[in-house]
Amino acid sequence: MNELLNKFKALQDLHLNIDMTRGKPCKEQLDLSMPMMDVLNSKAELKDSEGFDCRNYGKLDGLKECKKLLADMIEVDDENIIIFGNSSLHVMYECLADSFLYGVLGNTPWSKLDHIKWLCPVPGYDRHFAMCEALGIEMINIPMDSKGPDMDLIEKYIKDPSVKGIWCVPKYSNPDGTTYSEAVVKRFARLKPAAPDFRIYWDNAYSVHHLYEKDQDFLLEIINECKRVGNPDLVYKFTSTSKISFPGSGIAALAASPNNIASIKEHLKYKTIGYDKVNQLRHVRFFKDLNGVKEQMRKHADILRPKFELVNEMLEKELKGIATWTKPKGGYFVSLYVDGKAKEVIDKCKTCGVKLTEAGCAYPYHKDPSNAHIRIAPSYLSLDEIKLAMEVICLAVKIEMAK
Repeated sequence: MNELLNKFKALQDLHLNIDMTRGKPCKEQLDLSMPMMDVLNSKAELKDSEGFDCRNYGKLDGLKECKKLLADMIEVDDENIIIFGNSSLHVMYECLADSFLYGVLGNTPWSKLDHIKWLCPVPGYDRHFAMCEALGIEMINIPMDSKGPDMDLIEKYIKDPSVKGIWCVPKYSNPDGTTYSEAVVKRFARLKPAAPDFRIYWDNAYSVHHLYEKDQDFLLEIINECKRVGNPDLVYKFTSTSKISFPGSGIAALAASPNNIASIKEHLKYKTIGYDKVNQLRHVRFFKDLNGVKEQMRKHADILRPKFELVNEMLEKELKGIATWTKPKGGYFVSLYVDGKAKEVIDKCKTCGVKLTEAGCAYPYHKDPSNAHIRIAPSYLSLDEIKLAMEVICLAVKIEMAK
């Protein structure tokens, strides 16, 4: 133990300032999209393929060619997609808010109901859970394994009509990097909830974020599967280019059944006359088509892959037999599990200048029942910073687990 403490003290003496709290693209990734700034200028023709002047009002649901680009990216029909602003998270919040204000497809607005419940696969995305908490929605934990959420438990809970939805990050999930199996997706598509306004919020944020081009996880497309089994209105599917182009200036979209799309557009017309079509045009002219997106993501993968491999290499070297962790094939996170010691490890790392997301962040109400989960986000850091951060994390785990 003394040797571990001395090593940790030596790292403290370096006065590190390493922030590993969020999964942000690094500068090199952002630089990949800088040529996008040159595709439009004051002399450019700012009309879309239908001759529409993108500088003006209109095109409530987005430019035709932009709808096709994002629809192709998430494998849906471009007639059943709406292009929004820059944030898919904002679109999810709008869908929740509309459910409270207007109801879902003619059902009672949630604001007139006594109690709303939501299913939350865990560990999951902290910002999803924060939205539910802010809106007073009761959250119910659904355990995850390597194939996805516990479908037996989901099928049990949806018998309760107050259960109105479930969060899903089905590909390279935040934070475990899990991709739902074909069997799991098929069971999702066949759900028969007691609530007719139950919706699956399918946040397909990482659909093209592969680390290994020749070893990608397969995800069955859920909208077509729902339609195929006679359950077309069950799902809202969200995506964005936030970690493909610029996180603060990308494009977000929602895909759903014709019934859902028509209802959402009916409410949308009261909020806006149209989103940023100049930005939509900029993205279309930069990427051109799905092949352009794939080429961009190959470049992202070349930057990210060594970072994830370094994290895994150090965990294998230092914590084998002491802790467990995920080895994702894509996405932005690695989950490290240290049973009963997560908060203590995170707090100890902080004393050494390495900031991690707070303990419990990946669980509703910030309550990790096992105090085990630590989210590692290597994307923003350099390899040298990752090596130092992982040295701190591994030492902190060894010290706390030895107590």
